Amino acid sequence: MDIMTELFLGDSKNELKKIDDCSIDLIFTSPPYADQRKNTYGGIHPDKYVDWFLPISAQLFRVLRPSGSFVLNIKEKVVNGERSTYVMELILAMRKQGWLWTEEFIWHKKNSYPGKWPNRFRDSWERLLQFNKNKKFNMYQQEVMVPMGDWAKNRLKNLSKTDKTRDESRVGSGFGKNISNWVNREKAYLTNVLHLATECSNKNHSAAFPEELPQWFIKLFTKVGDTVLDPFMGSGTTNIVA
Repeated sequence: MDIMTELFLGDSKNELKKIDDCSIDLIFTSPPYADQRKNTYGGIHPDKYVDWFLPISAQLFRVLRPSGSFVLNIKEKVVNGERSTYVMELILAMRKQGWLWTEEFIWHKKNSYPGKWPNRFRDSWERLLQFNKNKKFNMYQQEVMVPMGDWAKNRLKNLSKTDKTRDESRVGSGFGKNISNWVNREKAYLTNVLHLATECSNKNHSAAFPEELPQWFIKLFTKVGDTVLDPFMGSGTTNIVA
């Protein structure tokens, strides 16, 4: 199968208009964060961020397939001693735009070095917000399964009575767990917390994420031959991995 990379140079809200409706299977991107890394991006004031982003997300809604997903890597900063609310405001605005806020993943930066300020500690995580157009979308969970690990040898050795029955969720979701179902399995599903180091080979970009980050979501939400879009390409990590 032929693999093609197509690049558009320019402002996202303009260049996205060149892409066909419902032609993208996965959008994975990390836009400029409000007022952060001004030397790289110029910066957008938190109070103006939602208005700046919504024309772009409208175009993304148009180009995404009904079965596709949009994963947005973003993190608010501290302003005048408290967390900025622009990310939460953006989520609410995108829901009014028609997006479903399906899930929130956490990227735990496991190599983050220690630090403290008078009223807080160093950030060591970022958000990855999953948006969809429909409640049913393509998701290949088996592609991101991991080895069960040593914990399973002890946890599954002596099962209790309740471990052998379906334990209903306490939050009323309709789902539950049966621990005995995992006996003799070699792989398990991950949680929505990804433990990845921040190191990457690209030293010429102030906010490049590691290849493992887009790689995990590309495996989860696409198959070979699908189309992946990064409207804020930066150093091109998403394209390289795809």
